[in-house]
Amino acid sequence: MACLLASSSNIGSTMFSLTRQTNQRSWICCLFLVIYLTSLPVSAKRDGLREVTDGTWEEILTGEWMIEFYAPWCPACQQLQPAWKEFADWGEDMGVNIAKVDVTEQPGLSGRFIITSLPTIYHCKDGVFRKYQGARTKDDFLSFVDEQKWRAVEPISSWFGPSSFLMNSMSALFKLSMFIRRCHNYMTEQLGIPVWGSYVIFGLATLFSGLALGLLLVFIADFAFPSRRFSSSDYYQKKQTMEQARLIQRQEDEHEADGEEDDDEEEDEDDQDDVWRRRRRGSPEGHPEPRGQGFSDEALRKRVVANREEVDDDDEEDT
Repeated sequence: MACLLASSSNIGSTMFSLTRQTNQRSWICCLFLVIYLTSLPVSAKRDGLREVTDGTWEEILTGEWMIEFYAPWCPACQQLQPAWKEFADWGEDMGVNIAKVDVTEQPGLSGRFIITSLPTIYHCKDGVFRKYQGARTKDDFLSFVDEQKWRAVEPISSWFGPSSFLMNSMSALFKLSMFIRRCHNYMTEQLGIPVWGSYVIFGLATLFSGLALGLLLVFIADFAFPSRRFSSSDYYQKKQTMEQARLIQRQEDEHEADGEEDDDEEEDEDDQDDVWRRRRRGSPEGHPEPRGQGFSDEALRKRVVANREEVDDDDEEDT
């Protein structure tokens, strides 16, 4: 009987110890489960702050966004970072995407949004952008989104929206300027080219690129909008006919000029022959030939000269 009591007591103590160990293990498992579940929201909140780049900026056109434009060297941006990160932790709970843009690494977005001061914050709702002008604390950011204070802010015009043609051009211009700056730094720092040499290279490159672009635009304009006279099928035939007509007219003018000269020469010869015949016939005695009868002064002078020459010739013959 005593043995049975002893064995039952041993069994009872064993079962109690097993139950105690099981309870401890259960509590340990529950503790680990609680720690795991509580760690999940924390990790999600750490990923709440997103980064927008030139390649992914079109994602902000859908949904609601709060975007900060900053630069690492900006003191005001550095002061804003703690409050902005705390605000990003609430983004998932509020259904708002919290993002940031480094303008030193994304010059295209800096030009697309015309960032003139840092930090700059924009609110975007389904592609409609508004510039945030309020206080820069976590509570102010939360109230701006939760109470929809952004409705009282005038949205940016579609002409100056980030997806407009004008802002696309500005983005390309900012990218080009950053590319030129990097090339300048590479040539002066890595290749050892002096600063003035870098400026000369960029000046020549700008000149030749402008000439090439101008020629290209001229070719495109001629191809797209050809001149009507060159587009006519019989233009060259008409041009050749006109040239031939001009040549014929020039030849006729030359012939007319030559004819007028020949007529003048013939008139002079006729006058001289007439004088010669009158000299041979002679004038009636006591009736000198009246001066100017049928002749002009010039013809009379020629007649006198011819008479003198004839007299001289007769004297020579007599001698």
